[in-house]
Amino acid sequence: MAEAATAPLATAKVRAAPRKRTARERRHSLTGWLFIAPFGVVFLVFLVTPLAYAFYLSLFSKGLATGTAFAGINNYVRAFTDPSFLKGVWFVVRFSIVLIPVQMLVSLAAALVLDNLTNRFARFARLMIFLPYAVPAVIGALMWGFLYSPSFGPLEQIFGVFGADAPFLLSPDNIFFGLMNVVTWQWAGYYMIIIYAALRGIDPTIYEAAKIDGANSWQVALRIKIPMVRSALVLILVFALIGTLQFFTEPQVLGPVANGTITPDFTPNIYAFNLAFKYAQFNYASAISFSLGAIVFVGVYIFLFVTRKRGSVL
Repeated sequence: MAEAATAPLATAKVRAAPRKRTARERRHSLTGWLFIAPFGVVFLVFLVTPLAYAFYLSLFSKGLATGTAFAGINNYVRAFTDPSFLKGVWFVVRFSIVLIPVQMLVSLAAALVLDNLTNRFARFARLMIFLPYAVPAVIGALMWGFLYSPSFGPLEQIFGVFGADAPFLLSPDNIFFGLMNVVTWQWAGYYMIIIYAALRGIDPTIYEAAKIDGANSWQVALRIKIPMVRSALVLILVFALIGTLQFFTEPQVLGPVANGTITPDFTPNIYAFNLAFKYAQFNYASAISFSLGAIVFVGVYIFLFVTRKRGSVL
């Protein structure tokens, strides 16, 4: 009886034993590692190593009298009690809450319209909507700085024809919406392409069945297309959340045109940049950067956790 009981266990152990790879399989595996080695080297040298060094700097403090001394988490405690850092975080959070839904609505509407177009104009329209994303962010910001300029921009001339003064969209009262327009113009085309690709992956027979059941175009869009591209919407929302919380390029470029509206602590990234390269506070600037990274990580994790739970319920 004991032998009969142990026989299945022995058989299971034999079956569970890992199969030795052949020489050909090992060569194929080595070839795969060789192909990804260039990316691995670039990733290690230009991302992992600078991040590790920046984190090392954030653990120290440097002063003219005291020199370099180990600070531990003191720089991080200082960061989360720094009014300038907290003010910048509050701005990018408010900016994200308003901007991201606008971006998603614009990109989703454009993708739905283009998905219904079957003529030659559709390709041209896709290219024109995507084109702003192909323009470098710095060039785009400079272009909008020219358009917003109250002295030589076209808005002043257009409003001057009607005897009115053009609104300065980079003033303290309008800077929020002026920047929102710039970022929406820059990224809506990219998000539109992601949603459009997801729409093209839907089986057309689903639309035909819905139309046979009497569904019109609005019902097909709201009850079939949008629910079936939910994963693409979640993806672009994560992209937008990460990018907006790290807002830097557009306000940094538009700063000279904004006449003091964009302050050195306007966003956390601008604050860290100015601390490092204007005031040589590299240690504290590193702590500011990692503190912002922690906020971004926590925000994205909470969002993914909530959407995963909601998806499981549905």
